[in-house]
Amino acid sequence: MMTSTPHVPVKTALISVSDKTGIIDFAKALADKNIRILSTGGTAQLLAEAGIAVTQVAEITGMAEMMDGRVKTLHPAIHGGILARRDNDQHMADMTAHDITAIDLVVINLYPFADTLKRADASRDDLVENIDIGGPAMIRAAAKNHDFVTICTDAGDYDRILDDMDTHAGMTVDTRRALAAKAFAHTAAYDSMISTWMTQDQSLSPLPQQFSLAGTADMVMRYGENPHQDAVLYRMAQRTPRHGVMTAELIQGKALSYNNINDTDAAFELVAEYDRPAIAIIKHANPCGVAMADDLMTAWDAALASDPVSAFGGIIALNRPLTADVAKAITSIFTEVIIAPDADDAAKAVLSGKPSLRLMLTGGMPTGAPNHVMIKTLAGGFLAQNADAGQLAMADMRVVTKRQPDAREWADMIFAWKVAKHVKSNAIVYARDEATKGIGAGQMSRLDSARIAVAKAEDMAKAAGISGNPLAQSAVASDAFFPFADGLIAAADAGVSAVIQPGGSIRDDAVIAAADARNLAMVFTGMRHFRH
Repeated sequence: MMTSTPHVPVKTALISVSDKTGIIDFAKALADKNIRILSTGGTAQLLAEAGIAVTQVAEITGMAEMMDGRVKTLHPAIHGGILARRDNDQHMADMTAHDITAIDLVVINLYPFADTLKRADASRDDLVENIDIGGPAMIRAAAKNHDFVTICTDAGDYDRILDDMDTHAGMTVDTRRALAAKAFAHTAAYDSMISTWMTQDQSLSPLPQQFSLAGTADMVMRYGENPHQDAVLYRMAQRTPRHGVMTAELIQGKALSYNNINDTDAAFELVAEYDRPAIAIIKHANPCGVAMADDLMTAWDAALASDPVSAFGGIIALNRPLTADVAKAITSIFTEVIIAPDADDAAKAVLSGKPSLRLMLTGGMPTGAPNHVMIKTLAGGFLAQNADAGQLAMADMRVVTKRQPDAREWADMIFAWKVAKHVKSNAIVYARDEATKGIGAGQMSRLDSARIAVAKAEDMAKAAGISGNPLAQSAVASDAFFPFADGLIAAADAGVSAVIQPGGSIRDDAVIAAADARNLAMVFTGMRHFRH
């Protein structure tokens, strides 16, 4: 049975790093402990120039680096020295027979594929040449043989290694095992990043037979959805970044919480639906007010009027650069986050008076990036799907009632339909003049969603001192078909004149008949937008 040696002394270290942060000081510390250092290429040259005694790997293998450095460490003299079990007599005999030196510490980080991926001028050849082969092989070999070998892939672990050596005169089993686990995660993430790029580069399905997801810890959150939950924000390497929370610069305000990030992402993805200036106000990943207009100020007024009560403490997203007048208007209510593609200096100056308000500038809208994959974890697995990027052309929509929608109704229906994509199911959205008037979200019954939306619209109108029916001549969007006529009848009773829904119920005829009886215009899209 394999056993792990408690403390393993280090006599020989192999160092080959692309990221040379801290490597000279670390190598000097190793040399001061009389540890022999093997190295390759640029790393060996750097260490030698720093006055550190270093042995070139080529001296160990008896072969010079070849093929532009593609082959240098792929040799039994290296891998034998890493993989040999020190408690196995045959392994040790093989080492003696082939004059193989034991390697006790391997310090490697990989070719900078992620950095190359970010470069706009990087060609496909550049990316291919930055796929490391020898590095992952040595990392995996050292991690596999962690009973005797220590693997280091992160400069942040140099101090831990030196502390182990000073305290225990060797590497402890806990450190070796922890660094081995980290190393396998490192190579897995590296391979996943390459696989993702190659999939996108060839326009292959983003949902292959074997799916890997990799990210690098970007920020440790104070907590997750609730204070008793741990959480970390991970960043994924992308060839074409999707503008949003992950590309945003935090101009002011403290770090965002888990819930802030989730809501901010939802808000920005929503306003990205619209070509004209639009503003969305989000609470708990659901919109409480959305509006589109010819200018942001008008859109802000309309979005806030939809539900000013829920807007308190919300997330506000804009699809145009933030201006001073809109910034000043937003500061009239307590707001957690504002996210926009940009902001002028006057707007930044206005918001500087609210230091607790976070301002995030993304540098663009997400519409130019490839569709992304959405993940939902399960016990023992996960679900993956393309994000709901489905768009409808006028030719895709079918008027199923006797009355045709007029131009205003068409505009309001399409506007409401886009909002409904971003509302938790069951979703009902009432809109008039391309602004939400009532939103019903997340109910088990579509009828309940319709009733809640009506009640909220009436409450907001009453609070604002507006007389008359707030939903008169509005359009209503449903994220899925009306299974019965009751939901549509409730909407009609609320004052709507136009309905947009996917259709497809076995009772469509009854729903259409109910719409005709009330002189409604109704459109079937053939596309639903469940959001769970």
